[in-house]
Amino acid sequence: MTDPQVRPPELGLLPLDTTRDAGEGRADVAVLPIGSFEQHGPYLPLATDTLIACAVAREVAAAYPVHRLPPLTFSCSHEHSAWPGTVSISAATLHAVVRDIAESLRRSGVRNLVLINGHGGNYVLRNVVQEAVGTGIRMALFPGSADWSAARERAGVETPSHSDMHAGEVETSILLHDHPELVRPGHMTSDFLADDREHLLTLGLRPYTETGVVGRPSLASAEKGKELLAALVDSFDAYFSLLAAERSAAPAGEGAR
Repeated sequence: MTDPQVRPPELGLLPLDTTRDAGEGRADVAVLPIGSFEQHGPYLPLATDTLIACAVAREVAAAYPVHRLPPLTFSCSHEHSAWPGTVSISAATLHAVVRDIAESLRRSGVRNLVLINGHGGNYVLRNVVQEAVGTGIRMALFPGSADWSAARERAGVETPSHSDMHAGEVETSILLHDHPELVRPGHMTSDFLADDREHLLTLGLRPYTETGVVGRPSLASAEKGKELLAALVDSFDAYFSLLAAERSAAPAGEGAR
């Protein structure tokens, strides 16, 4: 018999509020996790980026009064198309979907939207946020490079950020902490560095790695994953302060920090 207290991983991606919950606890800021569905080597799931974006969104929503949205899973993963399982949509489609979501939120009274991006290839999200200036919808893209740098330092991540590109120390650590049941054997023996990726946009990732891994997952740990998420929650404070119309005296969201 399945333990009713143990939810399948896919339910962890979804806010389970009712219409009443959304109406009574309406927040000034919404957070939208955006991941991907792409290869992450032989030991991490295709939905890794989505799981990470959702973990960040969940932790943020536990600490701040935000409206947590369900994730966008398909995004711009074209550089990974050489591996089976990867599914992409165009940058134009992702741009349009995010703008439509923002406009729908605006009509319901929520004018601030933070895009919590879990996939580095979603370059178009920077344009979406930039184009929102002056439209009546305020957006932010989180985490930024400075946020990741601070998180990596706090967690004691050893691999430099440029080397830790894909399925490496950071991503594996977060999944070892948040979804250890989804990390298959192999990460301890899959380290591979490819710092010279000058023509990645033109050629995709396959010419630089046979397995799809670029990084040192052998250095990953659940403790590092826990600290990475905690540091990102702290970094979110600056974004929340910027976007929220009013701060409550103490953060209070879907749970206690």
